[in-house]
Amino acid sequence: MSGDVKKSYGQIFKSSALVGGSSLLSNVFALVRSKGLAVLLGPGGFGLFALYNSILDMTRTIAGLGINTSGVRQIAEAVGTGDEQRIARTVYTLRRVAVVSGALGALLLLLLCKPVSLLTFGNVTKSGAVALLALAAVLADISAGQSALIQGLRRISELAKINVLGALYGTVFGLVIIYFRRDDWGVVLSLVCVAAMGTLTSWWYARKVQVRSLRITLSQARLESSNLLKLGLVFMASSLMTYGATYLIRIIIVGRMSLDALGYYMAAWNWGGQYVGIILAAMGADFYPRLTAVANNHGECNRLVNEQSEVGLLMAGPGVLATLTLAPSVIWVFYSNKFGPAAPILRWICLGMMLRVVSWPMGWIVLAKGARQIFFWTELFSNALYAGLVWLGLRLFGLPGTGIAFFVSCAINVALVYFIVHRMTGFRWSSANRHLTLLFLPLVAVVFAIGTLLNPVPAAVVGLAITAPVGFYSLKLLCQLVPLERLPRSAQKLMRLLRLASTRTGEVPTPEPLVSDPEAEFLEKEIKS
Repeated sequence: MSGDVKKSYGQIFKSSALVGGSSLLSNVFALVRSKGLAVLLGPGGFGLFALYNSILDMTRTIAGLGINTSGVRQIAEAVGTGDEQRIARTVYTLRRVAVVSGALGALLLLLLCKPVSLLTFGNVTKSGAVALLALAAVLADISAGQSALIQGLRRISELAKINVLGALYGTVFGLVIIYFRRDDWGVVLSLVCVAAMGTLTSWWYARKVQVRSLRITLSQARLESSNLLKLGLVFMASSLMTYGATYLIRIIIVGRMSLDALGYYMAAWNWGGQYVGIILAAMGADFYPRLTAVANNHGECNRLVNEQSEVGLLMAGPGVLATLTLAPSVIWVFYSNKFGPAAPILRWICLGMMLRVVSWPMGWIVLAKGARQIFFWTELFSNALYAGLVWLGLRLFGLPGTGIAFFVSCAINVALVYFIVHRMTGFRWSSANRHLTLLFLPLVAVVFAIGTLLNPVPAAVVGLAITAPVGFYSLKLLCQLVPLERLPRSAQKLMRLLRLASTRTGEVPTPEPLVSDPEAEFLEKEIKS
């Protein structure tokens, strides 16, 4: 590989390691919170928590107007031009629009609390708790706007700290509230607490962003707001479709089955997305701004997507195999023995998540190029398809049909997204990605089949026997893709020791001395801090 290509892989790995590490810690706290909720509330209470969370997600999506995503794109473009006045105008506008839109969204939920309660729970007795969610919605939108500012400026280390600290404080205080109040009000207050902690931590770092002071005229503010909202409204519509489909699915499960059934589904869904969610969040934090900067250069754009896909497959594949292998144990350990019916759903969700890793980097091409209509209709089709398949799956297969529906929708989505981006940029998977796909997908299918056909203990033994060498192989390829000098110094020392041990057995030549790299030293300091 050329030096530029190695540098690109190094950048991907560095940002993925930093944000991925923070996402891992955030998800650990989320798992602790889920475990606490599962023990304190049981499956029914876990389902109730999911319904309130769906209402919150939909409200903050409408209130946010998509500016948390479009803001990243606008700031990244402004930074790319080097125009300090344009950067200052964009930052100024983003901060103020986030506060105003969040307040309007909260007011909307206050006005509609009774109809929302009636639609969700079949009565208006919970309208007071629904109204209190308005506070969580405005706090969450302000936090999202501040995080968009940090991400757009590619201050990845600070973004990582926001994720970790917000999750830590939200988990601690949220569980304390649930412990003392195990009803609707306790659930809602815990959601408000999580949103408040996220707002405080994002504000702490966003306030450090120094931009050029300027007087912005009304026409300039209107122009900047218009640029944010044009693309932001498309993002909002997309997110609203996603959360709307999620909300509809949860109501369908409760209507056809029970709150307990929703609790099983949510346990499988939360854990099924944990590991892959960490990988996608890690890659997306730096990937989207980078891709936006080269969106008009199709060759460079396609190269970045292929590199991102390759790293994503290598990082996600072993984790998906391990989750498939240990699904029953995972559910028992991280929730409780009352959540046993979630294990079959989790296996199907793992299959779908592997396909999502394949399609996810390609989908960012549509966003980076600002193809609003294509993005909107693709999201509409995908979400409508998933909701429809869940309804059909419940009728045909019962609760496991929800997992089957997710897998089928992901398979269709991969084909659709590939067709779209191929037409837009001429994108094709690289030979390396084709080989990895042909390696991982059959292995995932084999481990899935083993877990279905064999008893838990022999299935776990065989699954781990497959997962271990695959994990070693993935690590080996990642080390080949990323130059030694691009790793943090602590990782360099570890790799040097491994190579030295191999040298003594005559496997590889004597390693070269460590290369001093200011970026690697900076990253090491950030990780330690």
